[in-house]
Amino acid sequence: QVQLVESGGGLVQAGGSLSVSCAASGRTYNGYAMGWFRQAPGQEREFVAAIMWSGGGTYYADSVKGRFAISRDSAKNTVTLRMNSLKPEDTAVYYCAARLYYMYGTEWFEQGRYDYWGQGTQVTVFS
Repeated sequence: QVQLVESGGGLVQAGGSLSVSCAASGRTYNGYAMGWFRQAPGQEREFVAAIMWSGGGTYYADSVKGRFAISRDSAKNTVTLRMNSLKPEDTAVYYCAARLYYMYGTEWFEQGRYDYWGQGTQVTVFS
């Protein structure tokens, strides 16, 4: 069993930066990947970014590419999403997710492929 606990988030002005972090607890995380999804009011949850736990390969949604950066700290079992040049449309609840086994291709972007989820943390960007 893997528990995911998010931290960070909050309120930020458009153009600003914010980080959200996720700590995996319960055991040393040795799964395949961790990632972030987000859900805005009235919308479906969507993929944001993900990182391969071993090797550090990354994936990003086109909407955040060049503005967001995902990283992991294996020693601390944490994954961090650094969000720069934030826009009001980035406002959402951000969820951390973990995938234990191999994924390929478009599976990285599918929320149903992830095995564990955090409770979510709110990010609000105002103009």
